[in-house]
Amino acid sequence: MGHSGIGANPDQASLAAALKQQARQLGFDPVGIAAVPGSSRLQLRTAALGRWLAAHHEAEMGWMADPRRRQVETLLPGVQSVLAVGLNYYVAAQRAPGSLAVARYGWGRDYHRVIDRRLRQLGRWLEEQRPGVRWRACVDSAPLMDKAWAEEAGLGWIGKHSNLISRDRGSWLLLGHLLSTQELPADQPAASLCGACTACIDACPTDAITEPFVVNSRRCIAFHTIENREPELPAPIAAAMAPWVAGCDICQDVCPWNRQPLESSSDPDLQPRDWVLNLQADEALHWSDASWDERLRASALRRIKPAQWRRNIRSLG
Repeated sequence: MGHSGIGANPDQASLAAALKQQARQLGFDPVGIAAVPGSSRLQLRTAALGRWLAAHHEAEMGWMADPRRRQVETLLPGVQSVLAVGLNYYVAAQRAPGSLAVARYGWGRDYHRVIDRRLRQLGRWLEEQRPGVRWRACVDSAPLMDKAWAEEAGLGWIGKHSNLISRDRGSWLLLGHLLSTQELPADQPAASLCGACTACIDACPTDAITEPFVVNSRRCIAFHTIENREPELPAPIAAAMAPWVAGCDICQDVCPWNRQPLESSSDPDLQPRDWVLNLQADEALHWSDASWDERLRASALRRIKPAQWRRNIRSLG
């Protein structure tokens, strides 16, 4: 398979270029294409997922073990190519001093809906160009190795904190993929540029990054504030989580690739809700279920139910 269209069918190369252009017009950047079944790098990532599951690092996230995650063909029989897209969610805004912290991905509208809607537009466009082509839009709720395929398509590399890092965007990227039965020329997989840096590993207050590229969910503040359904959080998590009540960005905040000047997203779907940057514990703890429902309408944070929301705030002591 030629890279970047070199030696590829000129018709397929022009279709790939037009598809990427359509993706950029929908607000995605970076964009890239991987060919199925992928390179040896993808096989290494698949094996690494198997080891991570064998160590039970997924904790209660049973869906990570879905066997389809390791076989892209099960998501779309006959799949030939994967268009990977990134949506920049970095907004140059600061939360008020002393306020509670919410992970950046939860500042705006639910990214699952935002990306899915735009990918479906892209799929319909591809179908118009190639009648009979089959496609499937995937956001991170689909059983797909999304970061591995984004790396394969050249969007960036998987960092030691297990997030995808783009040279230009840092790690503030929400990922989506358009699987299709259309053969397309593949881009060059991204090379890792983490080098000897261990900033993310050193900064994690709960030592959740047990070794480079391996995150133990049972120690991760983001996992516990979002996925843990128990009435109380484990004491070591509660002791270390302040001021985070919904997700955690520490390992991304310290990454040198996020310390460079970054373009702030002007996408209306990604702008922070008015309360997000000035979330006060005493007020938020006493939101009624109705006011919680209103504030978190069409938000990815709805995954944290009101009881967990209050538990997280109370855990800060």
